[in-house]
Amino acid sequence: MAEIQKIIKKIKEEKLLKIQVIITVISIILGTILHFTYNLSGENNFIGSFSAVNESVWEHLKLAFFPMLILGIIEYFFVKNISNNYIEAKTIGIFLAICFIIIAFFTYTGILGVDILILDILIFIISIILGEIISYKLMKRENESNNKTKVLASIILIFLLFSFIICTFNPPKVNLFRDPITKTYGIDRAKI
Repeated sequence: MAEIQKIIKKIKEEKLLKIQVIITVISIILGTILHFTYNLSGENNFIGSFSAVNESVWEHLKLAFFPMLILGIIEYFFVKNISNNYIEAKTIGIFLAICFIIIAFFTYTGILGVDILILDILIFIISIILGEIISYKLMKRENESNNKTKVLASIILIFLLFSFIICTFNPPKVNLFRDPITKTYGIDRAKI
Protein backbone atom coordinates (compact mmCIF):
# COMPACT_ATOMS: atom_id res chain seq x y z
CA MET A 1 0.00 0.00 0.00
CA ALA A 2 2.83 2.42 0.81
CA GLU A 3 4.37 1.79 -2.62
CA ILE A 4 1.11 2.71 -4.36
CA GLN A 5 0.92 5.95 -2.38
CA LYS A 6 4.50 6.80 -3.37
CA ILE A 7 3.69 6.18 -7.04
CA ILE A 8 0.55 8.31 -6.84
CA LYS A 9 2.49 11.09 -5.09
CA LYS A 10 5.20 10.97 -7.78
CA ILE A 11 2.61 11.17 -10.57
CA LYS A 12 0.94 14.15 -8.89
CA GLU A 13 4.29 15.92 -8.42
CA GLU A 14 5.19 15.35 -12.09
CA LYS A 15 1.84 16.79 -13.18
CA LEU A 16 2.32 19.73 -10.84
CA LEU A 17 5.82 20.36 -12.20
CA LYS A 18 4.61 20.34 -15.82
CA ILE A 19 1.84 22.79 -14.98
CA GLN A 20 4.28 25.04 -13.10
CA VAL A 21 6.67 25.14 -16.06
CA ILE A 22 3.83 26.12 -18.40
CA ILE A 23 2.56 28.75 -15.95
CA THR A 24 6.08 30.18 -15.59
CA VAL A 25 6.57 30.57 -19.34
CA ILE A 26 3.13 32.11 -19.85
CA SER A 27 3.67 34.49 -16.91
CA ILE A 28 6.90 35.75 -18.45
CA ILE A 29 5.19 36.26 -21.82
CA LEU A 30 2.16 38.01 -20.28
CA GLY A 31 4.36 40.19 -18.09
CA THR A 32 6.32 41.26 -21.13
CA ILE A 33 3.11 42.13 -22.98
CA LEU A 34 1.83 44.13 -19.98
CA HIS A 35 4.84 46.39 -20.32
CA PHE A 36 3.32 47.75 -23.54
CA THR A 37 -0.48 47.42 -23.14
CA TYR A 38 -1.04 50.79 -21.43
CA ASN A 39 0.54 52.75 -24.29
CA LEU A 40 -1.05 50.50 -26.92
CA SER A 41 -4.47 51.09 -25.32
CA GLY A 42 -4.16 54.84 -25.84
CA GLU A 43 -3.33 55.24 -22.14
CA ASN A 44 -6.63 53.77 -20.98
CA ASN A 45 -6.96 54.08 -17.18
CA PHE A 46 -8.52 50.63 -16.75
CA ILE A 47 -5.66 49.00 -18.68
CA GLY A 48 -3.23 51.12 -16.65
CA SER A 49 -4.54 49.68 -13.40
CA PHE A 50 -2.85 46.36 -14.23
CA SER A 51 -0.20 47.41 -16.79
CA ALA A 52 2.98 49.44 -16.41
CA VAL A 53 2.05 53.12 -16.84
CA ASN A 54 5.60 54.40 -16.50
CA GLU A 55 9.14 53.17 -15.96
CA SER A 56 9.08 53.15 -12.14
CA VAL A 57 10.02 50.01 -10.25
CA TRP A 58 6.52 49.92 -8.73
CA GLU A 59 4.86 49.81 -12.12
CA HIS A 60 7.20 47.04 -13.22
CA LEU A 61 6.19 44.96 -10.21
CA LYS A 62 2.79 44.68 -11.89
CA LEU A 63 4.44 42.77 -14.72
CA ALA A 64 5.17 39.93 -12.31
CA PHE A 65 2.20 40.28 -9.96
CA PHE A 66 -0.75 40.30 -12.34
CA PRO A 67 0.29 37.42 -14.62
CA MET A 68 1.26 35.28 -11.62
CA LEU A 69 -2.03 36.10 -9.88
CA ILE A 70 -4.30 35.57 -12.88
CA LEU A 71 -2.56 32.39 -13.99
CA GLY A 72 -2.49 31.24 -10.37
CA ILE A 73 -6.27 31.52 -10.21
CA ILE A 74 -6.59 29.52 -13.42
CA GLU A 75 -3.99 26.99 -12.27
CA TYR A 76 -5.88 26.40 -9.03
CA PHE A 77 -8.60 24.50 -10.88
CA PHE A 78 -6.00 22.11 -12.31
CA VAL A 79 -4.07 21.45 -9.10
CA LYS A 80 -6.55 21.89 -6.25
CA ASN A 81 -6.65 18.13 -5.74
CA ILE A 82 -2.87 17.83 -5.89
CA SER A 83 -1.82 20.54 -3.43
CA ASN A 84 -3.45 21.15 -0.07
CA ASN A 85 -1.67 24.49 0.45
CA TYR A 86 -2.00 26.02 -3.00
CA ILE A 87 -3.18 29.49 -1.99
CA GLU A 88 -0.46 29.88 0.62
CA ALA A 89 2.27 28.59 -1.73
CA LYS A 90 1.22 30.91 -4.56
CA THR A 91 0.99 33.90 -2.25
CA ILE A 92 4.50 33.30 -0.95
CA GLY A 93 5.80 32.78 -4.50
CA ILE A 94 4.21 36.01 -5.76
CA PHE A 95 5.41 37.98 -2.74
CA LEU A 96 8.97 36.68 -3.14
CA ALA A 97 8.98 37.50 -6.86
CA ILE A 98 8.01 41.09 -6.07
CA CYS A 99 10.59 41.35 -3.28
CA PHE A 100 13.30 39.94 -5.54
CA ILE A 101 12.64 42.62 -8.17
CA ILE A 102 12.84 45.42 -5.62
CA ILE A 103 15.96 44.11 -3.88
CA ALA A 104 17.82 43.12 -7.04
CA PHE A 105 17.04 46.36 -8.90
CA PHE A 106 17.94 48.75 -6.11
CA THR A 107 21.03 46.73 -5.18
CA TYR A 108 22.55 46.64 -8.65
CA THR A 109 21.63 50.25 -9.51
CA GLY A 110 22.96 51.36 -6.13
CA ILE A 111 26.26 49.62 -6.80
CA LEU A 112 26.63 50.55 -10.49
CA GLY A 113 24.91 53.92 -10.32
CA VAL A 114 23.07 53.23 -13.59
CA ASP A 115 20.07 51.29 -14.81
CA ILE A 116 20.89 48.63 -17.43
CA LEU A 117 17.97 47.35 -19.52
CA ILE A 118 19.26 43.79 -19.98
CA LEU A 119 19.72 43.44 -16.21
CA ASP A 120 16.18 44.73 -15.65
CA ILE A 121 14.83 42.11 -18.08
CA LEU A 122 16.87 39.34 -16.43
CA ILE A 123 15.64 40.40 -12.98
CA PHE A 124 12.04 40.24 -14.22
CA ILE A 125 12.51 36.75 -15.71
CA ILE A 126 14.41 35.44 -12.69
CA SER A 127 11.78 36.85 -10.32
CA ILE A 128 8.98 34.90 -11.96
CA ILE A 129 11.05 31.72 -12.20
CA LEU A 130 12.09 32.07 -8.56
CA GLY A 131 8.52 32.75 -7.41
CA GLU A 132 7.16 29.74 -9.29
CA ILE A 133 9.95 27.44 -8.05
CA ILE A 134 9.22 28.46 -4.46
CA SER A 135 5.50 27.93 -5.05
CA TYR A 136 6.15 24.49 -6.52
CA LYS A 137 8.42 23.45 -3.65
CA LEU A 138 5.85 24.58 -1.10
CA MET A 139 2.96 22.91 -2.94
CA LYS A 140 4.75 19.57 -2.73
CA ARG A 141 4.69 19.76 1.05
CA GLU A 142 1.77 18.09 2.76
CA ASN A 143 -0.50 19.02 5.65
CA GLU A 144 0.59 22.63 5.86
CA SER A 145 -2.69 24.35 5.29
CA ASN A 146 -5.72 25.26 7.31
CA ASN A 147 -8.52 27.78 6.99
CA LYS A 148 -6.59 30.47 8.88
CA THR A 149 -3.57 30.26 6.57
CA LYS A 150 -5.80 30.24 3.49
CA VAL A 151 -7.64 33.36 4.70
CA LEU A 152 -4.38 35.13 5.57
CA ALA A 153 -2.89 34.32 2.15
CA SER A 154 -6.05 35.54 0.44
CA ILE A 155 -5.99 38.78 2.43
CA ILE A 156 -2.36 39.37 1.43
CA LEU A 157 -3.19 38.86 -2.26
CA ILE A 158 -6.21 41.16 -2.05
CA PHE A 159 -4.11 43.78 -0.24
CA LEU A 160 -1.45 43.61 -2.96
CA LEU A 161 -4.08 43.80 -5.69
CA PHE A 162 -5.66 46.94 -4.25
CA SER A 163 -2.24 48.44 -3.49
CA PHE A 164 -1.20 48.13 -7.13
CA ILE A 165 -4.41 49.71 -8.36
CA ILE A 166 -4.52 52.52 -5.77
CA CYS A 167 -0.84 53.39 -6.11
CA THR A 168 -1.16 53.58 -9.88
CA PHE A 169 -3.53 56.52 -9.47
CA ASN A 170 -2.26 57.94 -6.17
CA PRO A 171 1.38 56.92 -5.67
CA PRO A 172 3.47 57.98 -2.70
CA LYS A 173 6.23 60.39 -3.71
CA VAL A 174 9.13 58.02 -2.98
CA ASN A 175 11.76 56.53 -5.25
CA LEU A 176 9.99 53.17 -5.68
CA PHE A 177 7.14 54.96 -7.49
CA ARG A 178 9.23 57.52 -9.41
CA ASP A 179 9.65 57.20 -13.15
CA PRO A 180 13.40 57.71 -13.68
CA ILE A 181 12.86 59.04 -17.21
CA THR A 182 10.05 61.59 -16.71
CA LYS A 183 10.69 62.15 -12.97
CA THR A 184 6.93 61.79 -12.39
CA TYR A 185 4.78 59.43 -10.37
CA GLY A 186 1.83 57.26 -11.33
CA ILE A 187 -0.60 57.45 -14.18
CA ASP A 188 -1.64 61.10 -14.27
CA ARG A 189 1.58 62.93 -15.08
CA ALA A 190 -0.21 66.23 -15.64
CA LYS A 191 -1.16 66.51 -11.96
CA ILE A 192 2.31 65.81 -10.58
